[in-house]
Amino acid sequence: MSILSGKKALIFGLANERSIAWGIANAFHRQGATLGFSYAPVVEKYARPLAEGLGATFLEACDVTQDERIEAVAGKAAAAFGEIDILIHSIAFADKDELNGPYYTTSRRGFHLAMDVSVYSFVALARIFQPLLKPGGALLSLTYYGAEKVIPGYNVMGVAKAALEASTRYLAHDFGPQGIRVNAISAGPIRTLAAAGISNFKDLHGRFAELAPLRQNVTAEDVGNAAVFLCSDMAARITGEVLYVDSGYNIMGVPEKVA
Repeated sequence: MSILSGKKALIFGLANERSIAWGIANAFHRQGATLGFSYAPVVEKYARPLAEGLGATFLEACDVTQDERIEAVAGKAAAAFGEIDILIHSIAFADKDELNGPYYTTSRRGFHLAMDVSVYSFVALARIFQPLLKPGGALLSLTYYGAEKVIPGYNVMGVAKAALEASTRYLAHDFGPQGIRVNAISAGPIRTLAAAGISNFKDLHGRFAELAPLRQNVTAEDVGNAAVFLCSDMAARITGEVLYVDSGYNIMGVPEKVA
């Protein structure tokens, strides 16, 4: 039996065929989950055909900076699914101008926007969907190593990811008594729509396989497989954790010179 059979999963952040949310969706589909999707209104023409291709019938656009929009999606999800086992948050955004130059040049507006979309939306989703989440269920967010170490050009997104990881721990504490787990995956650099806004991403991605112990780049499929585990009953006693799917890059202190 597939390990997510009978599970209902709602994935926020589907953008296109390169998005990490798509890698997770495919992995969940292979493991028997019933899927629903939410996406930013601007990417509907890309996201909707992908979701429909997996047989999903729950497809809702949502501006996650507006609580009333999230509440509307939650109401529709309650009508469609009753309860939800898994909620995925694969959402991040910062103005491209904030990802150039020194971090100290981050504008107040840019800081607020990055934190709102990339961090607070996870908190808002958790709060608003809490009545729909089944005991034994799971919430999952996506983070990056720039939350811990300086990645030149990542700037305010690194600060936002640090806040997201802290939020994951606090939410794990809050939801623990309900038997609901909250975790995050820290993925290596993947060529997504969001990554395109990072000024030196091409160089980061190009050198990653040279520096990581496994000497391999990471794919959205790799992240999807890890998400299956974390959201399945096999991870029933794991919560508040950040799981690295980065070919071991995070364990390195000093990069090795590759012959």
